[in-house]
Parts: sequence; C-alpha cells; structure tokens
Amino acid sequence: MKLASLPQGRDGRLIVVSDDLAWYADADHIVPTMQALLDDWDRFAPEVESLAIELSHEAIPRKRFHEREAAAPLPRAYQWADGSAYVNHVELVRRARGAELPESFWNDPLMYQGGSDDLRPGRSPIALADEAWGCDMEAEICVVTGDVPQGATRDEALKQVRLVGLVNDVSLRNLIPGELAKGFGFVQAKPATAFSPVFVTPDALGSAWRDGKLHHALQVDLNGKPFGRAEAGEECTFDFGILIAHLAKTRSVGAGSIIGSGTVSNRDPDGSPGRPVSAGGRGYSCIAEQRMVEQIASGEATTPFLRYGDTVRIEMRDDKGKSIFGAIEQEVVPL
Repeated sequence: MKLASLPQGRDGRLIVVSDDLAWYADADHIVPTMQALLDDWDRFAPEVESLAIELSHEAIPRKRFHEREAAAPLPRAYQWADGSAYVNHVELVRRARGAELPESFWNDPLMYQGGSDDLRPGRSPIALADEAWGCDMEAEICVVTGDVPQGATRDEALKQVRLVGLVNDVSLRNLIPGELAKGFGFVQAKPATAFSPVFVTPDALGSAWRDGKLHHALQVDLNGKPFGRAEAGEECTFDFGILIAHLAKTRSVGAGSIIGSGTVSNRDPDGSPGRPVSAGGRGYSCIAEQRMVEQIASGEATTPFLRYGDTVRIEMRDDKGKSIFGAIEQEVVPL
C-alpha cells in the first residue's frame, strides 16, 4: 500500500493513496497519524491495508491526491540516520577533499545522525542563507522501521522495514570540511531534509524490492534537464538490513526511525567514476560527484553548486514508467 500525510497539527493526518497516485482516502478514522500506525503496526496495518484495497476498487469515497498539498509522510520522526550504502560516492567526495578512503569503509558503513524535528515535504523550497556555502542535493532511498531490538542481525533488521521512500538530503558542501575538522560530525552542513510525498510498503514494490535493496533507476533532474539516472540496486555495498543492524548494534531503534541509503552512485562499466547523462552515462545523484569527475579529467571542477532559482527534481518510476513515490521537486530560494 501507499501512504502519505496531509498537513494537520505537527504530525499530519494519515491517508492511503492509490497506486497511480491519483486518489486518496482518509485513514485517520482508523489511526490518526503515520507515527501512530508505526507504533502499533500489527494492530492497525491490516485495517489500513483493507482501506487501500477498497480505494483501489473505488468502493469508498475518494478525493484527488495532489502531491504539492502533501506534508512529509513523517513531518517529524524519532530518528533520522543517514548511511553510506554506496561507497563509490564516499570515495569520490573524499577525494574531492583530498582525503584517502580507508579500507574499512568497504565493510563498515558510515552513518550520521540528522535532524528529525523538521522533515520537509517534497515540494518545499530549499531556503539558503548564503550561496557561498555550496548547496548540493543528495538523492537517496530511505526506509522506515518498526521496533528493532539492540543487537539485531541483518535479517532480523530487514523484517522491520515497514515503508520505503525517497530523500533529498541537502548538504552545504563548503561547511563540511570545517565541521569534520572538529572531529564531531555534521550539524550546520546538513539543513532540513525533504522526503517524497508518498511512502510505500515493501510488498507493494514487488520484485523491485529484494535483498534489502530497491532496484530501479533514481531520476534526478536539475533545472529541467537529466542530471542523474543511477541504478539504486547496483553497486549498493550495504543493503538496508546491514545499515539498520549497524545502527542497532549498541541501542534499540524505535518504530518510526528513518534510515537513509546515502547518495545513490554508480561507476561506469569500465570502472571509471562515471559520465554525465549528456555524455551517455548514468550521471550523478549529487553535484559534488560531477565536480570530482571534472577535477580528475581536467584539473578543475566547473559545475557550480546550487544557486538561487535552481530547481531539483528527484523521482523513481516503475517498469511501466509510472511514478512510484511521487516527486521531490525543490527550488533554491533566499532565506
């Protein structure tokens, strides 16, 4: 089933959305919010699933679903933790900072704790105070968990994946080096994160969801032109079971926790860092990667980071070309 939230109070109002994202039905008479559903999944999910089936058969009153009117599926969450499933991305970005990639990064994922009190809708603007901060998009996959006990194995963690969605994990690249130099992680370099209008249960993704990975191309457009078409299921070093188990190694993970994949990233078939879509490649899911490739090729990064008026669009389509989660589409605006 496909779920979304409409604006209401701090935590939104739960709705079920049709597979084609055209219609919705209110679900708040069953359970008021998505977080409440996640808190008591075994009790409420079958009832919400029945509602979704009735919606698909046009057996209940329905209303037009407009992505622009949706809140973030979880307007605030108990936890937002972003991983590093695509080590190719980590390697390229570290090279851009002149840092070597430790061998351990191939078997022990990176993860940072992001802000979860202000999660943005997919059509919200990116409010930027200073273009000199180097604003960049990072197109990712995310999952939402049920309760995961401390010390859960990879397989146990995967069983707790309740929902899947898309993320724009906005980064301020020029603030990152100074923060990391302090040895205490990201804070100011990671502003509010935006999420796809709709989250989807793994079973509704069919064969595209397997082995803890989502197997479709992640489409990223910049100012209306193709920027990235990376395959999310390829070169994913760490699946979501591994990422969740990593987080749960020393603590329990509560229902409603959102775990990100990190920027989706592919190499070229010849092993090179990749080519732009305009040059026949799969492109990139963030600007920093393209800048790194330019640096390698010519000694100079020429693609600018995001500026006021730029628009980023992130979407994923199924084998029939239909949008799965709706689109994240954000314009950069002055704060």
